[in-house]
Amino acid sequence: MQGKIAMAGRRAIGVFDSGVGGLSVLRHIHQHLPHEPLLYIADSQYMPYGCKPASAVQARCMALASFLDKRHCKAMVVACNTATAAAVQELRAQYQFPVIGMEPAVKPAVRQSTSRVVGVLVTSGTAASEKFNRLASRFSQQARLIVQPCPGLVERIEAGDLASEQTRRLLLSLLRPLMHQGMDTLVLGCTHYPFITPLIRALIGDDIAIIDSGDAIARELERQLQRQYALSGHQYPAFIEFWSSGNTQTVAPVLSHLWGEQIILNRLAL
Repeated sequence: MQGKIAMAGRRAIGVFDSGVGGLSVLRHIHQHLPHEPLLYIADSQYMPYGCKPASAVQARCMALASFLDKRHCKAMVVACNTATAAAVQELRAQYQFPVIGMEPAVKPAVRQSTSRVVGVLVTSGTAASEKFNRLASRFSQQARLIVQPCPGLVERIEAGDLASEQTRRLLLSLLRPLMHQGMDTLVLGCTHYPFITPLIRALIGDDIAIIDSGDAIARELERQLQRQYALSGHQYPAFIEFWSSGNTQTVAPVLSHLWGEQIILNRLAL
């Protein structure tokens, strides 16, 4: 038993997204579990997932999961709301290790809201998904949920454009209707969106709460690894590998900028 625990402790946690957005979740995981080896995939060649058919997204998720499984990952985080809606059930049926999916933080937002008006920024794929609509219906009697699809926003963030006038105008057009309807809490329902939190804050002011799911995902991951006695026993910072299916020369500078330090990006031919 001790040998199996030691082996699990040395294995990595796999995290993937359609592009760079999942780095916002990876950051929470690394901060919360600094001794855990991590492997991150930016599936940039196929981004964004939000405008693709669910069947296509599911196929990509299964391919990425197979890659992570072959590298002996001990857990997997689907750091994308659209991918979670399309594939998390199939992934959990396929693999024995923990598979953690994303869910827009509607529940804590409704609990926190005093005006009972909650704005939710999502991709078009998430807005159309059965999983998200079941979540929204569960809380629709407790608060007014204003769901705002955000076409084009992921692409701006993938380009590393977090604060240009073009991004500002796009974001303002998405936020203005929510503010006019009296929201006091805003849910960031895509893992890309936390990277533009400073711009969102500048546009909506200081009185509206902003909530994302990254910290909750890191804590749920820790709980599941604890149950399987699979947490790393090391007391030194662990390695992080970065992979991308896109053009590494284009993606690497954006990943490095968002991660906050220079990274080495491996090419994923998949």
